[in-house]
Amino acid sequence: MLNLRNSDKESSNEVYLTVSNRTLLRVIVVVIVTLALISALLKVTHAILLIFIAFFLAIALNAPVAKIAKLIPGKRRGSRSIATTASFLIVVILLGLFASYIIPPLVHQTEKFIAAAPQLVQSVNDQNSGLGHFIRSHHLQGEVNALSTQVTRKAQSASGNAFSSITGIAGSIFATLTVLAMTFMMLVEGPRWMKSAKENFVPDKNSQLVGRVVSDMYSVVKGYVNGQVLLALIAALALAPPLFLLHVGYPVALMVIVFLAGLIPMIGHTIGAIIISLVALFHSVTAAFILLVYYIIYMQVESYLLQPRIQANTTNMSPLLVFASIIIGINFAGLFGGLVAIPLAACIRVLVLEYMSQRRLATARAQDK
Repeated sequence: MLNLRNSDKESSNEVYLTVSNRTLLRVIVVVIVTLALISALLKVTHAILLIFIAFFLAIALNAPVAKIAKLIPGKRRGSRSIATTASFLIVVILLGLFASYIIPPLVHQTEKFIAAAPQLVQSVNDQNSGLGHFIRSHHLQGEVNALSTQVTRKAQSASGNAFSSITGIAGSIFATLTVLAMTFMMLVEGPRWMKSAKENFVPDKNSQLVGRVVSDMYSVVKGYVNGQVLLALIAALALAPPLFLLHVGYPVALMVIVFLAGLIPMIGHTIGAIIISLVALFHSVTAAFILLVYYIIYMQVESYLLQPRIQANTTNMSPLLVFASIIIGINFAGLFGGLVAIPLAACIRVLVLEYMSQRRLATARAQDK
C-alpha cells in the first residue's frame, strides 16, 4: 500500500511504502526459485551442450536424409526412419574403415617407441654417445636426472592414471552414443514436432509469419553448420602439403583427423594440432616442430581471416558481427557460448529484421488510412 502525505509546514512530500507479508513472501519465493533454476542449469550444462551438438548434427544431416528418403523405392518412399538409418550406417561404415586404417599403424608405432625406449635411456647414460656428449657439454645432467625421477614416479602411479583414463574414455564413448541417439531421434521426429507445434500453438493469422521466421532461422543455422564443414575441409587441405613434404606416415588419415577436429568449434584445432604433432614425433622431432608451428599459424589465419568471412557469407552476417558474437559467447559461457554464439546471433538478427519489417508495414498502413 502506498500512502502520500503533504505537510503544510514544510514544502516537501513524505512517501510511505507499506509491503504486506504476502508480497514479501512472494519476492523471497521468486528469488529462491531463480537461484535454484540457475544452479540446476549449471549442473546440466554438459547435458545441454550434448543436446546442442545433436541439434547441429541433425541440421547438417537433414538435407541428405531428405534426399535419401525421396530415393527409397516402393511404399516406403519418404520414410524418415529408413533414410536416417541408412545415413547412420554409411557414417558408421566410414568411421570403421577410417579406424581400421589408422589404429593398427598407430599401435605399431607406439610399440616401436616403447621398444626403443631402453636404448634411448642407455644412449643418454652413455658418455661416448652423441646425446651423452651433448648433455655433458651443456651441463644438463641435473635436468635429465629430474626427468628420469618424474618418469619413474609416473610409472609407479600408472594404475591410478590408467583407471582415470579408462573412466574418461568410457565417459567420452557414452557422450558420443548419447549424441548419436539424440541426433537420430531429432532427424526422425523433427518434422513431426514442427508440424504439431505449428498446428497447436500458432494462430492461423500468424501461421505464414511464423513459418517464414522459422524457415529463415533454419537457413542461417544450416549455413553455420555448412560453414564449419567448409572450414574443416580447408584446414585438412591446408595441412596436406607439409604432411606429404615431410614424409609423415599416413598423411591421408591425418588429414581426416584434421577435418574431424575442425568440425569442433573453439578447441577442435588444438586437439588436431596435438594429435598431428604426436604422430609426427614418431617420424622426427624436426617434422613435429615444423608441423606444430605451421598448424598454429594456420589457426591464427582461420580465426582472424577465414572464419569471420566464411561464416558471414553462410549466415548473412557481417564479419564484424560474427567476430563480436564469438568473443561475447566465449566470455559469457566458455566453450558452450562459443559453440552457439554465431547461430544464436544469426537467429536474433532474423527476429530483429522481421520485427523492423512488420513495424514498417504497420506504419505504412496507418499512413494510408
